[in-house]
Amino acid sequence: MNQTQPLMLRMVYGGSLVTRILIGIVAGALLAVLAPSAAESAGLLGSLFVGALKAVAPVLVFVLVMSSIANHKKGEQTSIRPILYLYLLGTFAAALTAVLLSFAFPTELVLVSHGGEASPPEGIGEVLQTLVFNIVDNPVNALLTGNFIGVLAWAVGLGLAFHHAGDSTKTLLGDLSMGVSAIVKFVIRLAPVGIFGLVANTIASTGFDALWGYAQLLAVLLGAMMIIALVVNPLLVYLKIGRNPYPLVLQCLRESGVTAFFTRSSAANIPVNMELCKKLKLHEDTYSVSIPLGATINMGGAAITITVLTLAAVNTLGIEVDIMTALLLSVVAAVSACGASGVAGGSLLLIPLACSLFGIPNEVAMQVVAVGFIIGVLQDSAETGLNSSTDVLFTAAACIADEQRG
Repeated sequence: MNQTQPLMLRMVYGGSLVTRILIGIVAGALLAVLAPSAAESAGLLGSLFVGALKAVAPVLVFVLVMSSIANHKKGEQTSIRPILYLYLLGTFAAALTAVLLSFAFPTELVLVSHGGEASPPEGIGEVLQTLVFNIVDNPVNALLTGNFIGVLAWAVGLGLAFHHAGDSTKTLLGDLSMGVSAIVKFVIRLAPVGIFGLVANTIASTGFDALWGYAQLLAVLLGAMMIIALVVNPLLVYLKIGRNPYPLVLQCLRESGVTAFFTRSSAANIPVNMELCKKLKLHEDTYSVSIPLGATINMGGAAITITVLTLAAVNTLGIEVDIMTALLLSVVAAVSACGASGVAGGSLLLIPLACSLFGIPNEVAMQVVAVGFIIGVLQDSAETGLNSSTDVLFTAAACIADEQRG
């Protein structure tokens, strides 16, 4: 115990956050290998960290967005529209990349006999309906359940109303925003310890033996995500800002993607992303809206998961796919991915919707979902890391482009 305490203190206080997170990753892996029983117990630290992030995220979004809009001065420009375009274009590009990679490296599945208890949505209409009803959710329920669309809608509405309030009210909202931000900074300081627990528990309890049977499927999934993260997204950013995008890309992957990879929650990573936006000196009125919005609709990783697993099912059943159907699948996957956060089970439960394009029975599609859960240790982590880091990347690109024009 005496040796553990200095290590924990170094992970909380010593060096940069990225360095401390790396120490946490290595320490967690070593603990899982050397003392598996202790590693599973250390998982409590990871659960507490993720729980703290999820607890503070809705309050942070609600207070920060409301305060930013209420204190917004006339004449100040925000970049929400170009960010929204980047989100949608990036998600479609991810789905299209997944189609091309699946064609280049066709994968077949060994289907399992169960598909879980959850039921998938019956169509895109149901996905979009869920999103619309989330907008008009009760604000207290939205905060309790982490419904960020509902939280964002109420924060924007109240922010516009308080925009016409007196200076004392606006000052109070600003002070409240600073108070919540201080709590967020404290929670983020604990990230290395939390990730230490998550890594130790994951490796000790699940291992990676079950993943070898799906090595090719994982290679296609992770390969598509790497292409998006290191080729397509940098290209989009370059077209936006007209300069080398890789310093910004790598910083976003390092300081946002790594944390999201281990927490496996875009919602939990919202506080981390907002801190990174603040570090990058982006416009607060912009990122306070774009980051929670991105956690809902910027879902390139989800689009890749839906597309790759659907085409794997198609290959397994020997169904022929023409280019127009593949393009339609890209559109369906992109639209479905934008609604992934509004459906229980996230991107995996949207696979049957995409499978229906090819006439694949729901029973078979749900077996594909079960395969998704088996590989979820890596698939979901990589998907979340890509989604969350891209939120900051596209927000920063739009803000930088605005500064260059100004």
